[in-house]
Amino acid sequence: MTKQPKKITYGQKASGRIKFPSELRFDLVSKDWVVIATGRARRPETFRKERRLKKVPPKKLCPFCQIEELKNPLLIFAQNKKIPGQKIPKNWTTIVVPNKFPAFFPHLQLNKRIEGNLYQTMNAVGFHEVAITKDHKRSIGQFKIEEVKEVIDAYHERYLKLMKKPFVNYVSIFHNHGTEAGASIFHPHSQIITTPLIDVDLRRALSNSRRYFKAHKKCIYCQMNNWERKSKKRIVFENRDFLVLCPFASKAAFQIIISPKRHSAYFEKITEKEKRTLAEAFKTALNKLYKALNDPAYNFYLHTAPCDRKKYDHYHWHWTILPKTSVWAGFEIGTRMEISTIEPERAAAYLRKQ
Repeated sequence: MTKQPKKITYGQKASGRIKFPSELRFDLVSKDWVVIATGRARRPETFRKERRLKKVPPKKLCPFCQIEELKNPLLIFAQNKKIPGQKIPKNWTTIVVPNKFPAFFPHLQLNKRIEGNLYQTMNAVGFHEVAITKDHKRSIGQFKIEEVKEVIDAYHERYLKLMKKPFVNYVSIFHNHGTEAGASIFHPHSQIITTPLIDVDLRRALSNSRRYFKAHKKCIYCQMNNWERKSKKRIVFENRDFLVLCPFASKAAFQIIISPKRHSAYFEKITEKEKRTLAEAFKTALNKLYKALNDPAYNFYLHTAPCDRKKYDHYHWHWTILPKTSVWAGFEIGTRMEISTIEPERAAAYLRKQ
């Protein structure tokens, strides 16, 4: 009698089907595939137990704690009030200054050049600014809603100013928290950089969302938001104006998107009421990450339609928060296919409890 091969069963049955240990998920906007590796999954609680070695440098050595000595600040707030002039008061709470070591420089010419009929180059023309909050240690997740709104006010005001400058086709606003996320200075701060170019990821998102709009006469982001509100599996938090969710094709464990419910392509068109509800959404999202993952390193950044005077009504602006829950290795770098070790549904459920 022939011996039958041993039957291999993956996972447990769920709704009549066997759960496979890894799943590929398709990102509707980027057209990328990501790997949700549930076969090597970690329990959500294990992320909290990771040791975070955080040495807090003394305030006397922090350049942002000596900011009153700086000349020519670009924007000053004190307790939610904009301070006119350029004298920095001792009670300042948020300030925007030029970056001391900028990557982009203001100039009147791009000076495009070709080398060897092959390579293109031009001047890195633009503006590079730093938005600093006063507290030396407290991160945005520990702020009051009014304090978060003040930071958003600073982002918004500088955006409106910079978008009108020559050679500014895109304004990038981002925040690095923790050395693993690229923060070279411990003191909490964000950066604002303008470029004459539009990055590859955004260009692809603009192109694919335009293609979807032409085919269906609907915004792909609004369609996804509507489904998320209906299914509720990946929503972490929502208020009147914003959704906080772990996206279906998350590129990292505990990735979060903060998306406006109202369709809008342009961050600069946010209303005063929406700035407050965005502040609530930001505080809630970052505070949940702080508690759930034991203050992880993370990046957050804005994706909005370019300010190059073209129409992008098919797009939908949003913020992305990417916790540093893993390190890219050879597979991710070589294939540009990210691996996440926890399903977005489990991540969202865990964050909701915090």
